[in-house]
Amino acid sequence: MPSVREQIALELITPSPRTYEQLKPFQFGENTFNDRVMREKLPKDVYKKLIKTIKAGEKLDLSIANSVAHAMKEWAISKGVTHFTHWFQPQTGLTAEKHDSFYEVESDGQIIERFKGDQLVQGEPDASSFPSGGMRATFEARGYTMWDPSSPAFIVEGPNGGGILCIPSVFISYNGEALDKKTPLLRSMDAINRSGLALLKLFGNKTATRVVPTVGTEQEYFLIDKRFFNLRPDLRVAGRTLLGAEPPKGQQLEDHYFGSIKERVLAFMQDAENELYRLGVPAKTRHNEVAPHQFEIAPIFAEMNIGADRNQLIMEVLKRVAARHGLALLLHEKPFKGVNGSGKHNNWSLSDSQGNNLLDPGKTPEENLQFLVFLVSVLKAVNDYGDLLRASIASAGNDHRLGANEAPPAIMSVFLGERLTEILDDIKAGKEIKRTEEFIIDLGISQLPSILRDNTDRNRTSPFAFTGNKFEFRAVGSSASISMPNIFLSAAVADSIDIIIKDIQKELEKGTEFKAAVLSVLRKFIIETERIRFEGNNYSKEWEEEAEKRGLPNIKRTGYALAALIDPKNVAMLERQKVFSREELEARYHIKLEQYVKTLDIEADTICDMIQTKILPAAVEYQTRLAVAIKETHAVASVTNGLGLEILIDSLNKINATISELHQECQKLKALLKEGLTIEDIEKQARFFADRIVDQIEATRRPADQLEAIIPDELWPLPKYSEMLFML
Repeated sequence: MPSVREQIALELITPSPRTYEQLKPFQFGENTFNDRVMREKLPKDVYKKLIKTIKAGEKLDLSIANSVAHAMKEWAISKGVTHFTHWFQPQTGLTAEKHDSFYEVESDGQIIERFKGDQLVQGEPDASSFPSGGMRATFEARGYTMWDPSSPAFIVEGPNGGGILCIPSVFISYNGEALDKKTPLLRSMDAINRSGLALLKLFGNKTATRVVPTVGTEQEYFLIDKRFFNLRPDLRVAGRTLLGAEPPKGQQLEDHYFGSIKERVLAFMQDAENELYRLGVPAKTRHNEVAPHQFEIAPIFAEMNIGADRNQLIMEVLKRVAARHGLALLLHEKPFKGVNGSGKHNNWSLSDSQGNNLLDPGKTPEENLQFLVFLVSVLKAVNDYGDLLRASIASAGNDHRLGANEAPPAIMSVFLGERLTEILDDIKAGKEIKRTEEFIIDLGISQLPSILRDNTDRNRTSPFAFTGNKFEFRAVGSSASISMPNIFLSAAVADSIDIIIKDIQKELEKGTEFKAAVLSVLRKFIIETERIRFEGNNYSKEWEEEAEKRGLPNIKRTGYALAALIDPKNVAMLERQKVFSREELEARYHIKLEQYVKTLDIEADTICDMIQTKILPAAVEYQTRLAVAIKETHAVASVTNGLGLEILIDSLNKINATISELHQECQKLKALLKEGLTIEDIEKQARFFADRIVDQIEATRRPADQLEAIIPDELWPLPKYSEMLFML
């Protein structure tokens, strides 16, 4: 009788013919309350006022709320919607929603469908069970959601018909503290808008009315068969394999990257993209990633708050659609040991209201002083607040990935490329910057044209690389919300712009000519930020040593990295930019520490449970078989001359020693966990877990993985890497 694992493998190897539902005709954004729908459904004056709020960032005119709510309800009902929800992003890292129906009962008992302006603008979910970091007592349940009109409402279709109208919202406490990730994100956009416009005005631009950060996020993920997932308690509970021996073949041949996409995976991708397109999320790119069964999806750039909402939607839709295809989608940063983990490359740029990319150097960036000021402002932000950027991407999952020869290290540095580095070095030295010709690559093949070469190559080892007209923050974890990294980056850049503007104005007050004043200030900050510029291999040991000499921190574990959230200089900057209050930052510090400890606690409990209930029983069964075989072989030794007896005894000794080691390491882990959970100070507790629990989980895993390589396949109770990563 084949095992469950073997049955799954047989089905995957010899699949029965499958038919996938054909993609239905759809219209981009048909399930979003977008500009086309608003123009059609709203009175002209209401539409104009709402567009001013969305496009120009003006405060919402509450007098139009009833008209917007009525139009939104009529549009939603026409598409089969029965409920609405304020869709928000609490500090759990996920999204949250409470559904209310449109139905109301009149005094005469008649049921009508109603949705009023006050219901659109404000909701009141119970806030007591969301993490608040001590900003409120447990018994203080009241919290408010408030409509964010800058992000379009959308419809999520229910599995049995009757969709839900989702209204993107912020989430605040009764006293007005931000309990979510959207509120500070919008505040950071206001900060960079103020600073960016001031800089444009300094350069004589009086027509731009808005500066907005934009993001494009490349989302990596793994897919495995759902039945394998269901047989792995660690994947179900912790999101990653806490046990598992590396297979003979992993990613050594690099044959998966950009390879042909398997039919089953392609069907899933098409289905997911169909849903995303209907939700107004323009999925631009899809491809195989480096590790087996690892993939990537990337949307087109959007304004930062919309980009953050879209990334949350992408993760939700991918999970939902994967389940329909009998697949499990894994977003953990390191679900499998020995192969690359997953991140999301956060591409960040700045645009003005006229559609100009303010980080686009054009053909002659050396003549574009405005571009150079924006560029150096970003350098200064990373130099001054690199610890804050490190904290923004800190998690127990991402700690496994950062610096593991597959992802940028925990050292925050910037890659600019050869040409821009040369330009900054010339400014530093006071040299005259010469105009350069466009870089041309002649392929020397008559049938193929010459091509333009970018002003910078890409450095995939850099955590923060300039890639032509944007910065790519490569260290963000795959399961994380992109809000926090973008909040801190935008706020820090805004602060740097403010400082540079003041210094330029001081030079101008001395009577210095404008260009000379700008170059003088740039020279100062180019020198100041030189330590964080690095063009080489960030994965190398040599860079770690060099970074230490430069005074750059290399904080490898979250238990220590999060301290940057309450560092006085960081708190002062974020308060200065009106993005966070001190209380809001302290709350997030405690929330993140608690999440870190709880994650490791769950992992430790899970691995011990798996060892006790799955691994040790399998090991003892094999141990018993060996003992019986030795006894039987010994009984006939006179006939066989002891042939095989020595091998059996050696195997038994090996498994006895490994079982003993596994038991000892598991007991150590339990003792350390018990000790750690008695520590009351959350900061000390998090650092204890970082120093002791992380390494002990790995030490406990080691003998279990050795047993997997010893115990016969039919006795091993868990799906193996060779099955999960090579069978779809």
